[in-house]
Amino acid sequence: MAVIAENFFQHFDHFFNYRRDIYEISPQTVKSNRVDLDLFKNFICSQDLKSIDGPAVIDFQYYLKKQRQNCGASINRKIFTLRSYGNFLKLYDVPCADALPFYDVLKIRQGYRKRPNALTPHQISLLFKAIDADPPATARHERAGTILGIRDYAIYALMYQLGLRVGEVHALNLANLDFNNNKITVIGKGKKPRTLHMNDELIEILCQYLAVRELFCNSWLTPALFISKKGNRIAIRTMEDNLKKILLQTDFHAPFNVTCHTLRHSMASHLNDKNVDILIIQSILGHLSARSTEPYIHPSQDRIRKAMEKLPSVKFVKELIRKGELNLRFQKPFRPKRE
Repeated sequence: MAVIAENFFQHFDHFFNYRRDIYEISPQTVKSNRVDLDLFKNFICSQDLKSIDGPAVIDFQYYLKKQRQNCGASINRKIFTLRSYGNFLKLYDVPCADALPFYDVLKIRQGYRKRPNALTPHQISLLFKAIDADPPATARHERAGTILGIRDYAIYALMYQLGLRVGEVHALNLANLDFNNNKITVIGKGKKPRTLHMNDELIEILCQYLAVRELFCNSWLTPALFISKKGNRIAIRTMEDNLKKILLQTDFHAPFNVTCHTLRHSMASHLNDKNVDILIIQSILGHLSARSTEPYIHPSQDRIRKAMEKLPSVKFVKELIRKGELNLRFQKPFRPKRE
Protein backbone atom coordinates (compact mmCIF):
# COMPACT_ATOMS: atom_id res chain seq x y z
CA MET A 1 0.00 0.00 0.00
CA ALA A 2 1.11 3.55 -0.73
CA VAL A 3 0.79 6.64 1.42
CA ILE A 4 -2.10 8.93 0.48
CA ALA A 5 -0.67 12.20 -0.84
CA GLU A 6 -2.84 14.32 1.43
CA ASN A 7 -1.54 12.51 4.52
CA PHE A 8 2.02 12.66 3.24
CA PHE A 9 2.19 16.45 2.93
CA GLN A 10 0.39 17.56 6.07
CA HIS A 11 3.31 17.02 8.50
CA PHE A 12 5.91 19.39 7.04
CA ASP A 13 5.92 21.82 9.97
CA HIS A 14 6.22 19.02 12.54
CA PHE A 15 9.17 17.61 10.56
CA PHE A 16 11.02 20.94 10.41
CA ASN A 17 10.41 21.67 14.10
CA TYR A 18 11.70 18.19 14.99
CA ARG A 19 14.85 18.62 12.91
CA ARG A 20 15.50 22.10 14.23
CA ASP A 21 14.78 21.47 17.94
CA ILE A 22 16.13 17.94 18.44
CA TYR A 23 18.94 17.72 15.88
CA GLU A 24 19.73 21.46 15.84
CA ILE A 25 19.86 21.52 12.06
CA SER A 26 21.09 24.86 10.71
CA PRO A 27 18.51 27.30 9.29
CA GLN A 28 20.15 26.99 5.86
CA THR A 29 19.68 23.20 5.87
CA VAL A 30 16.07 23.55 6.99
CA LYS A 31 15.53 26.03 4.17
CA SER A 32 17.00 23.58 1.64
CA ASN A 33 14.82 20.75 2.99
CA ARG A 34 11.73 22.92 2.65
CA VAL A 35 12.60 23.79 -0.94
CA ASP A 36 13.04 20.08 -1.78
CA LEU A 37 9.77 19.02 -0.18
CA ASP A 38 7.82 21.90 -1.73
CA LEU A 39 9.23 20.95 -5.13
CA PHE A 40 8.08 17.34 -4.66
CA LYS A 41 4.66 18.49 -3.47
CA ASN A 42 4.20 20.80 -6.48
CA PHE A 43 5.19 17.94 -8.82
CA ILE A 44 2.72 15.49 -7.25
CA CYS A 45 -0.08 18.08 -7.38
CA SER A 46 0.71 19.03 -10.98
CA GLN A 47 0.46 15.37 -11.99
CA ASP A 48 -2.74 14.98 -9.95
CA LEU A 49 -1.31 11.92 -8.20
CA LYS A 50 -3.32 10.65 -5.25
CA SER A 51 -0.65 8.52 -3.56
CA ILE A 52 3.10 8.38 -3.07
CA ASP A 53 4.39 5.17 -4.61
CA GLY A 54 7.34 3.87 -6.64
CA PRO A 55 6.15 5.10 -10.07
CA ALA A 56 5.55 8.58 -8.60
CA VAL A 57 9.15 8.75 -7.35
CA ILE A 58 10.53 7.48 -10.67
CA ASP A 59 8.50 10.11 -12.52
CA PHE A 60 9.86 12.74 -10.12
CA GLN A 61 13.43 11.68 -10.93
CA TYR A 62 12.69 11.93 -14.66
CA TYR A 63 11.24 15.39 -14.06
CA LEU A 64 14.37 16.52 -12.20
CA LYS A 65 16.72 15.11 -14.81
CA LYS A 66 14.93 15.93 -18.06
CA GLN A 67 13.01 19.12 -17.33
CA ARG A 68 14.99 20.78 -14.55
CA GLN A 69 18.36 19.55 -15.85
CA ASN A 70 19.51 18.60 -12.33
CA CYS A 71 22.83 16.80 -11.97
CA GLY A 72 23.11 13.51 -10.09
CA ALA A 73 24.30 15.15 -6.88
CA SER A 74 21.29 17.49 -6.85
CA ILE A 75 18.84 14.63 -7.45
CA ASN A 76 20.49 12.58 -4.70
CA ARG A 77 20.08 15.44 -2.25
CA LYS A 78 16.36 15.78 -2.98
CA ILE A 79 15.81 12.03 -2.59
CA PHE A 80 17.76 12.10 0.67
CA THR A 81 15.46 14.86 1.95
CA LEU A 82 12.42 12.75 1.04
CA ARG A 83 14.01 9.74 2.76
CA SER A 84 14.57 11.76 5.96
CA TYR A 85 10.97 12.95 5.84
CA GLY A 86 9.80 9.37 5.26
CA ASN A 87 11.72 8.21 8.35
CA PHE A 88 10.00 10.93 10.35
CA LEU A 89 6.57 9.81 9.09
CA LYS A 90 7.37 6.27 10.23
CA LEU A 91 8.16 7.55 13.74
CA TYR A 92 5.01 9.67 13.60
CA ASP A 93 2.96 6.54 12.90
CA VAL A 94 1.55 7.82 9.64
CA PRO A 95 -0.43 4.97 8.04
CA CYS A 96 1.54 2.98 5.45
CA ALA A 97 4.71 5.05 5.96
CA ASP A 98 6.70 1.78 5.96
CA ALA A 99 5.72 1.34 2.32
CA LEU A 100 7.30 4.60 1.13
CA PRO A 101 9.66 3.84 -1.80
CA PHE A 102 12.44 6.35 -1.01
CA TYR A 103 14.60 3.71 0.70
CA ASP A 104 14.78 1.63 -2.49
CA VAL A 105 16.05 4.45 -4.71
CA LEU A 106 19.70 3.90 -5.62
CA LYS A 107 22.15 6.73 -5.27
CA ILE A 108 23.24 8.19 -8.61
CA ARG A 109 26.96 7.61 -8.96
CA GLN A 110 27.97 10.86 -10.51
CA GLY A 111 30.53 13.43 -9.55
CA TYR A 112 30.60 17.04 -10.59
CA ARG A 113 29.47 17.58 -14.17
CA LYS A 114 32.36 19.97 -14.47
CA ARG A 115 34.96 21.40 -12.17
CA PRO A 116 33.86 24.48 -10.24
CA ASN A 117 34.85 27.72 -11.90
CA ALA A 118 37.43 30.07 -10.43
CA LEU A 119 38.48 33.66 -11.09
CA THR A 120 42.04 34.58 -11.94
CA PRO A 121 44.09 36.66 -9.49
CA HIS A 122 43.72 39.63 -11.85
CA GLN A 123 39.93 39.25 -11.90
CA ILE A 124 39.90 39.03 -8.11
CA SER A 125 41.87 42.28 -7.97
CA LEU A 126 39.40 44.00 -10.31
CA LEU A 127 36.47 42.74 -8.24
CA PHE A 128 37.80 44.20 -5.00
CA LYS A 129 38.68 47.48 -6.71
CA ALA A 130 35.05 47.77 -7.78
CA ILE A 131 33.81 47.67 -4.19
CA ASP A 132 32.91 51.13 -2.91
CA ALA A 133 35.50 51.07 -0.14
CA ASP A 134 39.15 51.93 0.16
CA PRO A 135 41.20 48.90 1.13
CA PRO A 136 43.81 49.64 3.81
CA ALA A 137 46.64 49.90 1.29
CA THR A 138 45.04 52.91 -0.42
CA ALA A 139 43.05 54.40 2.43
CA ARG A 140 45.25 57.51 2.56
CA HIS A 141 44.90 58.28 -1.12
CA GLU A 142 42.28 59.27 -3.69
CA ARG A 143 38.83 58.72 -2.10
CA ALA A 144 37.02 57.50 0.98
CA GLY A 145 34.71 54.52 0.76
CA THR A 146 31.13 54.23 1.94
CA ILE A 147 30.23 52.48 5.19
CA LEU A 148 28.42 49.70 3.32
CA GLY A 149 31.36 49.38 0.95
CA ILE A 150 33.78 48.94 3.84
CA ARG A 151 31.50 46.25 5.27
CA ASP A 152 31.19 44.42 1.94
CA TYR A 153 34.94 44.60 1.38
CA ALA A 154 35.50 42.83 4.70
CA ILE A 155 32.84 40.21 3.89
CA TYR A 156 34.29 39.21 0.53
CA ALA A 157 37.86 39.43 1.85
CA LEU A 158 36.96 36.70 4.37
CA MET A 159 35.41 34.59 1.62
CA TYR A 160 38.46 34.89 -0.60
CA GLN A 161 41.39 35.01 1.82
CA LEU A 162 40.09 32.29 4.17
CA GLY A 163 37.82 30.43 1.76
CA LEU A 164 34.75 30.85 3.96
CA ARG A 165 31.32 29.75 2.80
CA VAL A 166 28.66 32.46 2.64
CA GLY A 167 26.78 30.72 5.47
CA GLU A 168 29.91 30.72 7.62
CA VAL A 169 30.36 34.47 7.15
CA HIS A 170 26.67 34.96 7.90
CA ALA A 171 27.05 33.11 11.24
CA LEU A 172 30.15 34.99 12.44
CA ASN A 173 29.89 36.86 15.74
CA LEU A 174 32.19 39.45 17.26
CA ALA A 175 33.26 36.80 19.78
CA ASN A 176 34.70 34.69 16.94
CA LEU A 177 37.52 37.19 16.42
CA ASP A 178 40.71 36.85 18.46
CA PHE A 179 42.99 39.74 17.53
CA ASN A 180 45.43 38.90 20.33
CA ASN A 181 46.36 35.66 18.58
CA ASN A 182 45.41 36.66 15.02
CA LYS A 183 42.79 33.88 14.92
CA ILE A 184 39.19 33.55 13.83
CA THR A 185 36.87 30.69 14.81
CA VAL A 186 34.47 29.55 12.11
CA ILE A 187 31.48 27.24 12.51
CA GLY A 188 31.29 25.10 9.40
CA LYS A 189 28.90 22.45 8.11
CA GLY A 190 27.56 20.15 10.79
CA LYS A 191 28.43 22.85 13.33
CA LYS A 192 32.08 21.78 13.17
CA PRO A 193 34.35 24.59 14.44
CA ARG A 194 37.70 25.34 12.89
CA THR A 195 40.23 28.02 13.78
CA LEU A 196 42.03 29.90 11.01
CA HIS A 197 44.94 32.31 11.03
CA MET A 198 44.38 35.92 9.92
CA ASN A 199 47.24 37.71 8.18
CA ASP A 200 48.06 41.38 8.76
CA GLU A 201 46.14 42.51 5.66
CA LEU A 202 42.94 40.77 6.74
CA ILE A 203 43.25 42.09 10.30
CA GLU A 204 43.56 45.62 8.96
CA ILE A 205 40.50 45.13 6.74
CA LEU A 206 38.44 43.87 9.69
CA CYS A 207 39.65 46.68 11.96
CA GLN A 208 38.58 49.20 9.35
CA TYR A 209 35.11 47.66 9.32
CA LEU A 210 34.87 47.48 13.13
CA ALA A 211 35.68 51.18 13.28
CA VAL A 212 32.48 51.96 11.34
CA ARG A 213 30.30 49.10 12.62
CA GLU A 214 28.92 51.24 15.45
CA LEU A 215 27.41 53.57 12.84
CA PHE A 216 24.92 50.86 11.83
CA CYS A 217 21.45 51.01 13.39
CA ASN A 218 21.24 49.21 16.76
CA SER A 219 24.70 47.73 16.26
CA TRP A 220 25.17 47.30 20.03
CA LEU A 221 22.10 45.05 20.28
CA THR A 222 23.39 42.19 18.12
CA PRO A 223 26.42 39.90 18.54
CA ALA A 224 26.62 39.46 14.76
CA LEU A 225 29.86 40.56 13.14
CA PHE A 226 28.23 41.78 9.93
CA ILE A 227 24.94 43.64 10.14
CA SER A 228 22.52 45.26 7.73
CA LYS A 229 21.43 48.89 7.49
CA LYS A 230 18.47 48.03 9.71
CA GLY A 231 20.66 46.58 12.44
CA ASN A 232 19.96 42.88 11.78
CA ARG A 233 22.43 40.11 11.03
CA ILE A 234 23.15 40.51 7.33
CA ALA A 235 21.22 37.97 5.26
CA ILE A 236 22.86 35.44 2.95
CA ARG A 237 20.67 36.68 0.10
CA THR A 238 21.92 40.24 0.68
CA MET A 239 25.56 39.16 0.42
CA GLU A 240 24.83 37.27 -2.79
CA ASP A 241 22.86 40.15 -4.34
CA ASN A 242 25.51 42.72 -3.37
CA LEU A 243 28.20 40.66 -5.10
CA LYS A 244 26.16 40.65 -8.31
CA LYS A 245 25.89 44.45 -8.15
CA ILE A 246 29.65 44.75 -7.62
CA LEU A 247 30.36 42.47 -10.58
CA LEU A 248 28.40 44.84 -12.82
CA GLN A 249 30.95 47.53 -11.95
CA THR A 250 34.00 45.45 -12.88
CA ASP A 251 35.95 45.61 -16.13
CA PHE A 252 35.69 41.91 -16.88
CA HIS A 253 32.91 39.53 -17.86
CA ALA A 254 33.38 35.98 -16.63
CA PRO A 255 32.06 33.24 -18.97
CA PHE A 256 30.32 31.61 -16.00
CA ASN A 257 28.03 32.60 -13.15
CA VAL A 258 30.12 34.19 -10.39
CA THR A 259 28.76 33.66 -6.87
CA CYS A 260 30.05 34.05 -3.33
CA HIS A 261 31.14 30.39 -3.49
CA THR A 262 33.32 31.25 -6.50
CA LEU A 263 35.59 33.22 -4.15
CA ARG A 264 36.09 30.06 -2.08
CA HIS A 265 36.94 28.03 -5.19
CA SER A 266 39.28 30.77 -6.40
CA MET A 267 41.21 30.81 -3.12
CA ALA A 268 41.71 27.03 -3.25
CA SER A 269 42.86 27.16 -6.89
CA HIS A 270 45.29 30.01 -6.24
CA LEU A 271 46.81 28.19 -3.26
CA ASN A 272 47.18 25.10 -5.44
CA ASP A 273 49.00 27.20 -8.06
CA LYS A 274 51.44 28.22 -5.31
CA ASN A 275 52.13 24.53 -4.60
CA VAL A 276 50.37 24.57 -1.23
CA ASP A 277 49.81 20.99 -0.03
CA ILE A 278 46.28 19.71 -0.60
CA LEU A 279 46.03 18.66 3.07
CA ILE A 280 46.60 22.28 4.10
CA ILE A 281 43.93 23.46 1.65
CA GLN A 282 41.62 20.75 3.02
CA SER A 283 42.16 22.05 6.57
CA ILE A 284 41.49 25.65 5.56
CA LEU A 285 38.28 24.75 3.71
CA GLY A 286 37.09 22.57 6.58
CA HIS A 287 36.68 19.35 4.60
CA LEU A 288 36.72 15.99 6.39
CA SER A 289 38.34 14.29 3.40
CA ALA A 290 40.84 15.43 0.78
CA ARG A 291 38.46 13.87 -1.74
CA SER A 292 36.03 16.70 -1.00
CA THR A 293 38.82 19.20 -1.67
CA GLU A 294 39.84 17.83 -5.06
CA PRO A 295 36.93 19.36 -7.07
CA TYR A 296 37.94 22.80 -5.75
CA ILE A 297 41.45 22.51 -7.11
CA HIS A 298 42.14 23.00 -10.77
CA PRO A 299 45.36 24.49 -12.12
CA SER A 300 45.43 27.79 -13.98
CA GLN A 301 46.02 27.90 -17.73
CA ASP A 302 49.47 29.38 -17.12
CA ARG A 303 50.44 26.48 -14.88
CA ILE A 304 49.16 23.96 -17.44
CA ARG A 305 51.19 25.69 -20.17
CA LYS A 306 54.38 25.61 -18.09
CA ALA A 307 53.87 21.94 -17.29
CA MET A 308 53.42 21.11 -20.99
CA GLU A 309 56.64 22.95 -21.83
CA LYS A 310 58.56 20.64 -19.49
CA LEU A 311 57.69 17.56 -21.56
CA PRO A 312 60.93 15.96 -22.93
CA SER A 313 59.76 16.00 -26.55
CA VAL A 314 58.75 19.67 -26.33
CA LYS A 315 62.13 20.60 -24.83
CA PHE A 316 63.93 18.58 -27.54
CA VAL A 317 62.15 20.34 -30.42
CA LYS A 318 62.74 23.75 -28.81
CA GLU A 319 66.45 22.98 -28.58
CA LEU A 320 66.59 22.05 -32.29
CA ILE A 321 64.88 25.34 -33.17
CA ARG A 322 67.30 27.29 -30.94
CA LYS A 323 70.34 25.67 -32.64
CA GLY A 324 68.94 26.37 -36.08
CA GLU A 325 68.82 22.67 -36.92
CA LEU A 326 65.09 22.84 -37.47
CA ASN A 327 63.73 25.59 -39.69
CA LEU A 328 59.99 26.00 -39.51
CA ARG A 329 57.48 28.27 -41.19
CA PHE A 330 53.79 28.73 -40.54
CA GLN A 331 52.99 27.74 -44.11
CA LYS A 332 54.61 27.13 -47.48
CA PRO A 333 54.98 30.06 -49.90
CA PHE A 334 51.89 30.53 -52.05
CA ARG A 335 52.17 29.10 -55.56
CA PRO A 336 49.37 29.64 -58.07
CA LYS A 337 48.01 26.51 -59.68
CA ARG A 338 49.04 25.81 -63.24
CA GLU A 339 46.25 26.03 -65.80
